[in-house]
Amino acid sequence: MQSRYTDLNSYLRGIFGCRVQKITVDAGLSCPNRDGTIATGGCIYCNSRGSGTGAHARGWSITAQLEAGKAAMARRYRARKFIAYFQAFSNTHAPVPHLKTLYDEALAVEDVVGLSIGTRPDCVPDPVLSLLQDYSRRHLIWVEYGLQSACDATLARIHRGHDSACFLNAVAATRSRGLPVCAHIILGLPDETPAEMQFTAATLAACGVDGVKIHSLYVIRGTLLETQFRAGTYRCLGREEYADRVVDVLERLPAHVLIQRLTGDPHPDELTAPDWCRDKRATLAAIQAALERRDTWQGRLYGVERNGRPAAP
Repeated sequence: MQSRYTDLNSYLRGIFGCRVQKITVDAGLSCPNRDGTIATGGCIYCNSRGSGTGAHARGWSITAQLEAGKAAMARRYRARKFIAYFQAFSNTHAPVPHLKTLYDEALAVEDVVGLSIGTRPDCVPDPVLSLLQDYSRRHLIWVEYGLQSACDATLARIHRGHDSACFLNAVAATRSRGLPVCAHIILGLPDETPAEMQFTAATLAACGVDGVKIHSLYVIRGTLLETQFRAGTYRCLGREEYADRVVDVLERLPAHVLIQRLTGDPHPDELTAPDWCRDKRATLAAIQAALERRDTWQGRLYGVERNGRPAAP
């Protein structure tokens, strides 16, 4: 059966001729929304681990993390090539010489063919983009920007610390260097409507991102979101509701945009709610079922609504 969306694995296999797997790397970096550069509290859904594995705090070098990941991914997926995914916190938020040391170490590991750099759109000064552009002449380099929502009111509610214009400017600057961009968005943010989530999708389509990661909002212990959830002021999306919102997004993205993720992977020991996030396979099945029920696919509404131009909800 033909896929109803464009997946990352097929793209990577087309480039390298084999299974290519990302390996998460924790480089021990920080975030300007936590270290005082912008603020100290962070986003409402982020805890002190910043979506990281905690490997750096346990003394694991980047090389050790990648070697362990290679062995696991080779066993599980028969992967032969790997991409080092710098995930925890903001992985361009450091002096360029330090970043170069980190990236060089990752690329020196055998069969690591590229980097995916997770960061914020307010953390990419020109010298950092120049560094990444230089790597891209020899390796596959992706820059992953957390947007979460294109609605500025939502970004303020979640204490994101930047607005949508900051994201759009970063995307334009990054793509002008020939670097592909993946945007992260979260569905189910406090008080966001389906129309606002659709606006985010249309904004991504209009600004020309190359890939998108879609995350469900889950409640992690030790966050402001947990406080709101326990006070009854935040309600999580249900699984079927989330699946429908994912399909809404897919319909509005151009068919060539790589869908790199359809749901998040919470640390099981940190998750407060919703419990359905523990079963990723069931969530992916629900998304596929929603696509089939609605007989729709990625890009079906791209260019149809208001001539493809995002309109504020």
